[in-house]
Amino acid sequence: MRNDDFLNLQGQTNQSPFLIDVDRAEGIYIYDKNGKAYMDMISGVAVSNVGHGHPKIKRAIHEQVDKHLHVMVYGEYIQDTPLAFAKKLTSLLPDSLNTVYPVNSGTEANEAAIKLAKRSTGRTEIVSFRGSYHGSTHGSMSVSGNELKKQAFRPLLPDVRFLPFNDIQALQEISVKTAGVIIETIQGDAGVRIPDKAFLKALRKQCDEVGALLIFDEIQCGMGRAGRNFAFELFGVVPDVLTLGKALGGGLPIGAVVSSKELLFQFTFNPMLGHITTFGGHPLVCASGLAFLEVLSEEINYNEVEHLGQLFQERIAKHPRIKQSRRQGYMFAFDMESFEEVNQVVQACLENGLISFWFLSHPYSFRLSPPLNISESEMDQAAQIIWSALDKVN
Repeated sequence: MRNDDFLNLQGQTNQSPFLIDVDRAEGIYIYDKNGKAYMDMISGVAVSNVGHGHPKIKRAIHEQVDKHLHVMVYGEYIQDTPLAFAKKLTSLLPDSLNTVYPVNSGTEANEAAIKLAKRSTGRTEIVSFRGSYHGSTHGSMSVSGNELKKQAFRPLLPDVRFLPFNDIQALQEISVKTAGVIIETIQGDAGVRIPDKAFLKALRKQCDEVGALLIFDEIQCGMGRAGRNFAFELFGVVPDVLTLGKALGGGLPIGAVVSSKELLFQFTFNPMLGHITTFGGHPLVCASGLAFLEVLSEEINYNEVEHLGQLFQERIAKHPRIKQSRRQGYMFAFDMESFEEVNQVVQACLENGLISFWFLSHPYSFRLSPPLNISESEMDQAAQIIWSALDKVN
């Protein structure tokens, strides 16, 4: 009955949902109504980066509820938690990324970043990359690379050009007509595609030479997921605009555009209210996000993330069913022979109490993105379940 209600009363994203009937979540586990525990090895798709129900985050949410919730559309009132959230976030970033515009989701952050590139340059062309995923609203979909997902929704934004990812020579197509270049610092949905440092440095140089804004989308690969607070730290390249989402809210919905005060101030005139949001910077979400950033800064050991991540990758990659693997931090992609094999692994893991997942744009891999504070024993248990699932593939 509950399955029927869910399928009939709530809009669906696909024809075969997992249908876990959630009762509660704690640490790396989600518990269903029958008491079965599932290891959440995808962190709600890179959202619960410090697990479920972290006491510091829960406490911050409770304290804010007692103070106030929404009091005004974003940008008019001074409120403690959005201001403290902005101070904490910018303290973790380079000096040029000194101003935060909070919004409601990652795709909204990308929509705002595209607008900012056009507004600040007076140009119209946006350059993106093949294999990219930036969201499913119209603008974000327009700069995403999966043509299959876009066909039914055209026409999309004009003046969007796609270049091959990690191809230095192709960067010459970024020109004085280009308003902005948007790129996932590490491509997530394409199966964890990690660019060369030389590529990102050449991209930064080309944008500087032609006067285009460089936008790094770290909605998935940021906030510790890649083994640093921000993935761009791995490459020594700083964007003009940084977009964030997913994990940033500590489990509550959020997005953020981070740039210089000079650039973001251009949303305030010609026209006034160039970008607006009713619920962006919501005090409850910012309280949760602030607590998450404090946990990330104080409790996550990135040396441990790298050590355990490497051991886990090597262990799973040894299985003969795995053709190739890619990893950065706790972003994992394991390639198999076919989608059918991947599906068998995902379903077998689910039956045995472990949640893995697919990639939208790379059907021959299964994905993992465990919480950053997962223990070594929990990683070992997860590896055993996945290995057992791989053994059952036929």
